[in-house]
Amino acid sequence: MTVQDIDRMRFVEEWEEWHRAKEETLAGPHGFLAITGLHWLAPEPARFDDAPGAWSATADGVVVELAENEELTVDGTVVRGRYVFGIVPERESRYAGWGDARLEVARRGGHDILRPRHPGNPLRTSFRSTPVYAPDPRWVVTGRFLPFAEPRPVTVGAAVEGLEHVYDSPGQVEFELAGARHRLTVFNGKAPGGLMALFTDSTSGVTTYAANRSVQIAAPGPDGTVTVDFNRAANLPCAYTDLATCPLPPAENRLPVAVEAGERIPLERGGQL
Repeated sequence: MTVQDIDRMRFVEEWEEWHRAKEETLAGPHGFLAITGLHWLAPEPARFDDAPGAWSATADGVVVELAENEELTVDGTVVRGRYVFGIVPERESRYAGWGDARLEVARRGGHDILRPRHPGNPLRTSFRSTPVYAPDPRWVVTGRFLPFAEPRPVTVGAAVEGLEHVYDSPGQVEFELAGARHRLTVFNGKAPGGLMALFTDSTSGVTTYAANRSVQIAAPGPDGTVTVDFNRAANLPCAYTDLATCPLPPAENRLPVAVEAGERIPLERGGQL
């Protein structure tokens, strides 16, 4: 076995570990596949079939009024009657327990929402796996980060019609792919100093999910060098369920090449293994 063979084996093993961890999070007991409803809260209290209490969005934030025989667990404490979750910042979530379910209270696109997550949801219990392209080192490209003088607010659409998200973009990432130079507007990533790009390409709607995919990019080096691994182009939750509010890519992030790498159309949307 050559060094090149060993390096490729390690590359594949690391990719498999990444994909396995992502699938476990997605299909976990309270992951996105467990969501049973996307409820938009209004000033008038409303009850829902998949959660206890009457829920409303008030000047004090999200409020639930629990009936005499209803209770929730919040931060390990049992609560009854009227409970105020307070004002939830944009893109953050708070959680309450109800039996084996987990109720997510969140704010998306300026609106307060309730998303119950039930482990027994059929979408979760029937989940098998996400179709993928075989990992290939040729889809790992070196580029450079082109920072803006200061972060720019970028408004993008959402998987939910009429909803918009606003993210601060620190700059763009430039790289070469398929013999041409491309740029993607990026947002802050999950890791400290890291970046994230939302994009579509020529495979979108054909073999990959039509609306979006995302790729996490490690923090740029001192000279701005970045590595973009399209093998880790990942589906967002909206690829699996209509109960997600995922952002869409900026218009300039539509690559005119076929990125045959990463995750493909889920089986839940008619994809094929």
